Amino acid sequence: MINAIIIAIGIVLIFWAANWFYKYIVTRRLRSIGGEINADEFEENMRKAQIIDLRETNDFDGGHILGARSMPLTQFKDRMTGLRKDLPVYLYDTTGAMSIRAAQMLKKAGFQHVYWLKKGYADWSGKTKKNKY
Repeated sequence: MINAIIIAIGIVLIFWAANWFYKYIVTRRLRSIGGEINADEFEENMRKAQIIDLRETNDFDGGHILGARSMPLTQFKDRMTGLRKDLPVYLYDTTGAMSIRAAQMLKKAGFQHVYWLKKGYADWSGKTKKNKY
């Protein structure tokens, strides 16, 4: 019984370490084009950037950062062609995980200045807008 518990704890620790290492490598690689920024930096510079909400449309309609455009990650690859490469791109989603995938797509497409909101919309305390539907 004790051996099974030790093995289970070991598996959990290995999974956690692998997940942390993967996120560390991906985030480090993406720093060359921008990177993760906190809510204060995001809010301070967002007027000069294209703000993209990667959440699904119903989440966007329930509330989003003022000035953001809805581009759900499921449609992002097709719709990112409408973004300008000469302006910074600010990405956010619910927790920050989807933003890294979108940043990778933008990097492959040649974007040079891509930033994403640390901890995502869940941690946002700035101005928001809700659709009236």
